[in-house]
Parts: sequence; C-alpha cells; structure tokens
Amino acid sequence: RRNARTSRTLDNFALLLTPYLIMLLEPLTVPGNLESLEAIALFVFKAAELAGFDRQTTYKLRLAVDEIATNIIQHGYAEANIKGKITCCAELNKAYLTIIVEDWGIAYDYRQYTEPDSLNQPLDERNIGGLGIYLAIQNVDDFQYKRLDNCNRHFLSIKR
Repeated sequence: RRNARTSRTLDNFALLLTPYLIMLLEPLTVPGNLESLEAIALFVFKAAELAGFDRQTTYKLRLAVDEIATNIIQHGYAEANIKGKITCCAELNKAYLTIIVEDWGIAYDYRQYTEPDSLNQPLDERNIGGLGIYLAIQNVDDFQYKRLDNCNRHFLSIKR
C-alpha cells in the first residue's frame, strides 16, 4: 500500500506528531459542478502520494471521493437548483489518511444507505441508483458523516 521512499519521511514526522493530525495540503475549494471533478481527483492523487500510498490504494480513494463529490454535485446542488461549492481537506496521522469533503447542499447522511439488493442481477434488471455510494463505502476503511451548521462533512479514511 505504501511507497517506501515517501513513507519513511512521513513516518518519522508523523511519529513526532502522533496523535495529532498533519494537514497535508492546503484545502481545495471548487465550484459544485462536474467540471470540478478533475481538480478534486488531482487533490486526492497528491494527498495519496504524500501519504505514500500505492496505485491501487490511491485509485480506491479517488473513486470513493469522486462518487461522493458527484452525488453532492448532482443531488445536493443541481437537483435542488442550488449553486454551491465543495471543499476538500487532507489529514494524515500515523494510522490513516482522511479526505474530508464539505458541501452546503441538501443534507444526506450516507450512513443511512443500504446496500443495493440487485447487485447479483443482470445489468438490465438492476434498480437505478445507489451503486456509487456502495462503491465509495466499499473502497475506504472508514466512512463518517456529520452535518454541522448547514454543512455536510464526509470523512473518507484509508489505513496507512
């Protein structure tokens, strides 16, 4: 999961700060539209690189964040006819890299989501929707959600 070159330096630094978090990158704030997905992906790639993740782990994290961001854009903003923004932060400690995705759209607690019951059915017989959330939750080690002061905060964490 880890890139040996990067992880040695971060491990030494993280040991000094544990249990405190290290803010890896400056937060990224982008418009809540589909054109922003590329910038969000680049942010996740950079955070994963700094955490020393390998390609497969990086891909899983990017997929999870992309699914959450896409749902925010489509359901939290576009369907509600709201223009908004998305902010991404990356925090690292000795155990986890956490990407925090914030939005000010309609509240939706993904923890209330239930796994699609049609996963084993042929594509043309499956219900539409829900697969993106399933993929996001399956591709991270921990997923948390909080709503605070009209802000949705999604915490997607992968073990180091």
